[in-house]
Order: sequence, then structure tokens, then C-alpha cells
Amino acid sequence: MARPDPALLDPSRYPRVQTVLPRYADLDTNNHINNVAIGAMFEDCRARAMGVIAPGAGRDLPLMLATYSVDFLAQGHWPEPLEFHMGLLRIGTTSLGVVQLAMQEGRAVALAQTVVVLTDGSRPRPFPDEWRRALEELVLRP
Repeated sequence: MARPDPALLDPSRYPRVQTVLPRYADLDTNNHINNVAIGAMFEDCRARAMGVIAPGAGRDLPLMLATYSVDFLAQGHWPEPLEFHMGLLRIGTTSLGVVQLAMQEGRAVALAQTVVVLTDGSRPRPFPDEWRRALEELVLRP
């Protein structure tokens, strides 16, 4: 497995961060945070960020995943909190390139890259202008 771009592992580049406390139920049999649980945390953080930045996203205007990939980089442990950093790699007409970095105690645990498409329920649709201005504030810092 190729190591992700080191620039994506720098949390200072990400404009948004959310802290998540793992649950005991998130552990696997080896006492590590389960990869599926980390995926659910990525999803929840992404949905919460979009709900704040783009009112109606996910409810009135459906967002669909076109691609989703996760690189698991280190083991996560309970009960220490995880920090989920989020930024945008690109803003298209109907889609976003989202990148998220999960950190725990100063080390990268996982990196997720997602393409999210705004739809009318069945077809892609352009982002509203008021969303676009807010989304520009989420672009990954150089």
C-alpha cells in the first residue's frame, strides 16, 4: 500500500476540526478502534460540517457519495479522543472533493477521501451560490 501524500497528513492545513470521543462499543477484539467505527465517525463529521456550512444539505438537498476511500495509518485506542480534520480538495459545479484526517494523540490514524455530489434525488445539480461562498472557506490551506 502506498503511503498517502505527506501534505495531506498535516493537520494545520485543514480549516475544520471536530473532536470525537470513541465509545467502548467501537473497539474490536484486539482493543483497537474498529475500522468500521472510524468510517462512521468520518461520515458523521462530514455530515455535520455540511449541515453547518450548507443549510439543507442531506435533508432538503441530497448529497450522494460518488467515491470513498480510507487509508488506515495507525491503530486508534479507547478512550482517548480523536480529532477529525476536514478540508476540500476541490469545488466543482455539482461535486466536492473532500479530504479528512483522523488524528489521535498527535499521530495520524486514518485519511479519507470522498467525492460528494449534490443531487435533486436522482440527478446531479449545481451548488447554490450561497453554499459556494461558504464552501470556499473549507478549501485545504497551502
